[in-house]
Amino acid sequence: MIQASFAPILLTFKEAAITSRQTMHTKESYLLRLTDTQSGRSGIGECALFRGLSAEDTPEYSSHLMDLCSGINRLAANSVDDLQNHLLDIMPQASSIRFGLEVAILSLSRKDGYSLYDTPYTRQESPLTINGLVWMGDKVTMAGRIRQKLEQGFRCIKLKIGGIRFDDEVDLLRTIRRVFSADDIQLRLDANGSFSADNALQRLQRLSEFEIHSIEQPIRAGQWEQMRKIADASPIPIALDEELIGTRPDPLKRKMLETIGPQYIILKPSLCGGLTEADRWIQIAKELGIGWWATSALESNIGLSAIAQWVSRYNPNMPQGLGTGMLYLKNFPAPLRLEGEQLWFDKQAISSNADADTVYNQDTLTWK
Repeated sequence: MIQASFAPILLTFKEAAITSRQTMHTKESYLLRLTDTQSGRSGIGECALFRGLSAEDTPEYSSHLMDLCSGINRLAANSVDDLQNHLLDIMPQASSIRFGLEVAILSLSRKDGYSLYDTPYTRQESPLTINGLVWMGDKVTMAGRIRQKLEQGFRCIKLKIGGIRFDDEVDLLRTIRRVFSADDIQLRLDANGSFSADNALQRLQRLSEFEIHSIEQPIRAGQWEQMRKIADASPIPIALDEELIGTRPDPLKRKMLETIGPQYIILKPSLCGGLTEADRWIQIAKELGIGWWATSALESNIGLSAIAQWVSRYNPNMPQGLGTGMLYLKNFPAPLRLEGEQLWFDKQAISSNADADTVYNQDTLTWK
């Protein structure tokens, strides 16, 4: 019989994570555990709540998890297949809880609990290429972080902008391009909706001087007509990010993409409806000739590894936005190894001799 429980976790950043919306020192998340009482095996998924961004940020979030676990426990499913046959009856609305449930089911169905898919990546035959993320900070701090990413071997860098003076951000980009051409370093920008509909095109024109690959969400989500005008006229390819947050039926997905006409969409399974919904976004985007890549949303290593494995099914040929668990002081063991810009699936990394102060033990969490 399959039984469910959950446990809250609190991840602490090594350095403050700053966006144009907020400054974060900690990241709240939850683990969802499915246990087969006959075999004793468990599957773990992460319900990566994103406070301040997701519509799921409500005081009732843990109650929704409690309701899901109670519903699963009442089902008393005898197998993973039996549980999946009842998914439509218990599938929650919240994206992050959907994601956690999907991953927990995958984890329980695999003998080792963490090899969720069979791909060249999970067979340790080939890595995923990722971009280096540079968080906002003052001009000097950002310049140092950029230099560090370059020294680490990243050839695609994503910069969060909108948190300091726009002229200072322009100066940073100018400094990079004086040394590195677009052939040397690909630059992606993420405005997190910090531009206004009135100044967006003017700013995009200035930024285009630096041969930018793309810019995510130049204005706030929900302004479809204004975003369409920007996407049509922008000298920099537009990528939608926050615009995809939440769950919605396929016809509305298509309508939004057809209305705005972006060049790219950014998929965060924890925020855009879970893995199955992310697959649907990809299918519709391909039909409309829109490019895409996947991005993690500050999950722990458990969620990050699941997203990396999921996206590896598509054999992506462009850098993915899979920021690593090195953001946090303490994390969970996971089959993840980063070499420069290449993220490898590495089973040995799980049993590496990590300092106990830097590793969470699932067995010591408070399961409910």
